[in-house]
Amino acid sequence: MLSIVPNELPTAKLHGYLLGAVGPRPIAFASTIDTKGRPNLSPFSFFNVFSANPPILIFSPARRVRDNTTKHTLENVLSTKEVVINIVNYDMVQQMSLSSTEYPAGENEFKKAGLTMQRSKVVRPFRVAESPVQFECKVTKVEALGEEGGAGNLIFSEVVQMHIDTAVLDTKGSIDQHKIDQVARLGGNWYSRANEGLFEVPKPLSKLGIGVDQLPERIRLSTYLTGNDLGLLGNVAQLPNQQQVNDFVAAHMELRSLISGGDRAKIEQRAKEYLAENDVISAWKVLLAE
Repeated sequence: MLSIVPNELPTAKLHGYLLGAVGPRPIAFASTIDTKGRPNLSPFSFFNVFSANPPILIFSPARRVRDNTTKHTLENVLSTKEVVINIVNYDMVQQMSLSSTEYPAGENEFKKAGLTMQRSKVVRPFRVAESPVQFECKVTKVEALGEEGGAGNLIFSEVVQMHIDTAVLDTKGSIDQHKIDQVARLGGNWYSRANEGLFEVPKPLSKLGIGVDQLPERIRLSTYLTGNDLGLLGNVAQLPNQQQVNDFVAAHMELRSLISGGDRAKIEQRAKEYLAENDVISAWKVLLAE
């Protein structure tokens, strides 16, 4: 048995043990706006429901371990006292992960992740239209748990309006746990899908991913590629160049046949097979082949 005294470990090491041991953790996909009205969207797995009367959700954006800076979500909440907490299901997990990339202040993560901004009824931040359940909240209190890197900030969020996609309801009007198909966070790259079990999502790049908004239109508007597919494709720092694409095509005879046949559905299916293996660069080379 490994016995640990927390203050004898580097914070990053302790953080890894805590996240690896306490899970699966639900995900608060938090939408805020800054004082200029610019949207921000970011996921947090320090999150749960703590009261029904009044209805209170609490999530915690921690101070960054590496440099003790605060996140845009916390800064926005302190300024506006409003947040929308969106529930994450499996169909949007890759886009959710892409949105956690640390884009500069003012960058719209809805656009970078290819998610739809939907106006709220009561608060100013936008809802994620793809989310099966959305909570519009007024922030009643923010409690800082420390001043050093890794310290959490509890955001007490009172639900003032709730939106539920009727597609996730059962015949009695309750939320069907199979239909909602939620995901939860574990340690490292690992997630849990309530319907099936563990799966892995590569962490967003330390360099900025290009984002779904930068994908070529024929790919971004594909009726065959899913939101998760687009999220993976958007999580690259740059696209393969034409020579790399040509070399890849030359080395794969079956791909040359697909391209000469001009069947985009079959080409995209081949790309999806690479994406299923987390081979995003090969998927890009397929999609960019002419």
